[in-house]
Amino acid sequence: MAREISTVGVVGLGTMGAGIAEVLARSGLYVVAVELDEAGVERGLGHLRHSTERALAGGKLDEAGREALLGRIRATTSLADLSEVDLVIEAIPENLAAKAEVFTQLDQVTRPDVVFASNTSSLSITEIGVHTARPGKVVGMHFFNPAPVLKLVEVVRTVVTEPDVVSDVVEFAQRLGKSPVVMGDRAGFIANALLFGYLNHAVRMYEQRYATREDLDAAMRFGCGYPMGPLALLDLIGLDTAYEILDTMYHQSRNRLHAPAPLLKQMITAGQLGRKSGHGFYAYDAPDSPVVVDSVASSEVDSSTAREVRSVGVIGTGTMATGIAEVFAKRGFDVVLRARSTEKAQASVAKVKKSLDKAVVKGKLSEEDAAAALARIRPVTEFEELAEVDLVVEAVAEELSVKQAVFSALDEVVRPGAVLATTTSSLPVIECAAATSRPGDVVGLHFFNPAPVMKLVEVVSTIATAPDVTATATAVCAAVGKHPVQCGDRAGFIVNALLFPYLNDAVKMLEAHYASADDIDTAMKVGCGLPMGPFELLDVVGLDVSLAIERTLFNEFREEGFAPAPLLEHLVTAGRLGRKTGKGFKDY
Repeated sequence: MAREISTVGVVGLGTMGAGIAEVLARSGLYVVAVELDEAGVERGLGHLRHSTERALAGGKLDEAGREALLGRIRATTSLADLSEVDLVIEAIPENLAAKAEVFTQLDQVTRPDVVFASNTSSLSITEIGVHTARPGKVVGMHFFNPAPVLKLVEVVRTVVTEPDVVSDVVEFAQRLGKSPVVMGDRAGFIANALLFGYLNHAVRMYEQRYATREDLDAAMRFGCGYPMGPLALLDLIGLDTAYEILDTMYHQSRNRLHAPAPLLKQMITAGQLGRKSGHGFYAYDAPDSPVVVDSVASSEVDSSTAREVRSVGVIGTGTMATGIAEVFAKRGFDVVLRARSTEKAQASVAKVKKSLDKAVVKGKLSEEDAAAALARIRPVTEFEELAEVDLVVEAVAEELSVKQAVFSALDEVVRPGAVLATTTSSLPVIECAAATSRPGDVVGLHFFNPAPVMKLVEVVSTIATAPDVTATATAVCAAVGKHPVQCGDRAGFIVNALLFPYLNDAVKMLEAHYASADDIDTAMKVGCGLPMGPFELLDVVGLDVSLAIERTLFNEFREEGFAPAPLLEHLVTAGRLGRKTGKGFKDY
């Protein structure tokens, strides 16, 4: 039978503890909150008053409700006052020795059947639990900040936690209106373990001057639909907090990808902690302010050096090629669409027409503009027809030999001074450039699928790309309403290089029976605000495509943590490729 819980002890009334106390009191529970001293009690009650005043002003609480809520919380400086509570949630700062001492004392003052939960975000629940005489009744209950707003609660079981304790805590979290997910006891749990490896990777990219902070952040917002870019998110979390979580994860995992980037330590030493200090990766107009004062426009280039582009050649007949043709035609560019046969060329134009018609039906385009855009596309079958275009965008199959053959053919026929671009998402752009006698004119233009909808384009310069070619590519992206970000020519560019190691980590988590696919997806959507969980996304992208990108990343960087998870390899071998086959990590 589930435990009866009507009174809950909260140890620690900092931002997190006060938030948890508010959540409990909102749900009609009585709370006994313990702080070190009277000053701590006053600070904690101040947090509660401030938070409930905001809820009152926002219409989420009325005055009577606020008074009743605050009336259910009793603050004290003595742990002995927790003698009659039904559950204790500890929310003191992240220090193992301090938490262990609290749990030892709780053991002596509470009933033997009372469950102890720690709100730690990164410390071992097992190590905390062994300091009690009841390790089977100790769990992690990790709320996310701000606790009254965010729905996710990670319920962490150790190897000795009793099954009924886990089910009771899950039921209790649901009673609070939260979305609980269950996992084993490992540094970072689900959300932080997956999130902070990704954030650390972004810091390393910035540290290596591979891309600007603005381009790194814009790439993940526009390319993946993330609510914030990685560096802006680190500023919000606090660089000191991020460093501590990464350091704890590294000491447990010994995974080099969790070792905090040296730049983080340097910034912390310089007092650049993020928003709370007024300066982190960005500068803010005051401590704790969200207003950035030193941001520059993404991908600033000298547009005066850009070459003129009026006509564009697009090579290919797939979804990407027709999408790119549509993008240029809608913005007034004359488009020559080259296909291998007349049938394929006609089918491609029909595909563009269907997409344009859909836009008309949705009211996003007038019938006249759709007709004008379609009239600008000229289907052809010979490379010679591309002789006079100003820009060629290759969008054929993701095979190097196929792309090299295309660039070799273009080199023979396209006029000198034209820009040659490849849409590859993972192959080296320089390998395409090397198939021509004009590598300075070759650049990567990685559009995202579907091209008419997605805002991001990665402009990839090789060591040979001429500066005016990069400027031309960037200007053209802006001219067609896209958001260009610049990066160098290495596997994955920005988005795939940050995204796929994170997806791979999620597969390894599932493979280790650490948490279920559904719980991992929920943790990342509810806890981190991502549009899709990692397994939903892998099934949409296709497991075979994902595996190919992960192999490319591993072969380029030789980073042990990038090695594709064996489970992914096995699913691809078994033909479970995701939505396209009806079976992937989930069945459709």
